[in-house]
Amino acid sequence: MSESLLREKLRKIEALFAGTGFAGEASAAKAAAERIRARLKESAKTETAIEFRFSVADPWSRQLLVALCRRYGLSPYRYPRMQRQTVIVRAPRSFIETVLQPEFLQINAALTEYLSTATERVIKEEVFGDVTDAPEIDTKGLPPPT
Repeated sequence: MSESLLREKLRKIEALFAGTGFAGEASAAKAAAERIRARLKESAKTETAIEFRFSVADPWSRQLLVALCRRYGLSPYRYPRMQRQTVIVRAPRSFIETVLQPEFLQINAALTEYLSTATERVIKEEVFGDVTDAPEIDTKGLPPPT
C-alpha cells in the first residue's frame, strides 16, 4: 500500500465515524472532525464523562491514540508513576465506545499493515531476501538450551 492510498483510507475511516459519505478533500476531513467534536459535545450534555484507561504497548499506536484524543478536544494523561503505555482520557462512555475506540482500532490496523509492508520490503531489499519466520525444530533428544 502506498502512502497516498493509506492517507485516503484514513480519510475514509474518519468520514465513516463522522457520518458522512464524502472523504476526498482536506475540507471534508476538517468538516468530519468538526462533526465528531459536535457529537462529543452532545454526548457530554447527557452523559457524565468518566475515566477510561487504555494500555497501548506499541509506541506508534499510543501516539495515534493520543493524537485522536487531542483531535477531538480530549486531554489524554497519566498519573505519576504510571507506565508509559498507559493513556487515560475522560469522556462520555458512548463517545469512547462508538467513535474513539472503533476509529482508533481501524486506523491502527491500517497503519500497522502499512508499516509491516514497508518494513518487510526494506528488509528484503537491504538486508536479506528471505523474511520468513524461523522454523520450529524437533527438540526430542536435544539437550535443553542454555
